[in-house]
Amino acid sequence: VRPPKGEVYVRTESPRGELGFYLISDGSDTPYRLKCRSPSFCNLSAMEEMISEDTMIADLVAIVGSIDIVLGDVDR
Repeated sequence: VRPPKGEVYVRTESPRGELGFYLISDGSDTPYRLKCRSPSFCNLSAMEEMISEDTMIADLVAIVGSIDIVLGDVDR
């Protein structure tokens, strides 16, 4: 497959949220750049809004479990 020269962002719904791919092509048979945006990365960034100064450590387990992250997916 030889994509035309240009760039495109495609998103799709996955079980954990929005999964996105950003592709830059220079017209050759291999992409110039491909970036994946995992749903776990977005969900983990929302955790900052869920935690306040009054949050107890015991509540962190429930908060992290509710956003359903995969740490291997977040590690870039």
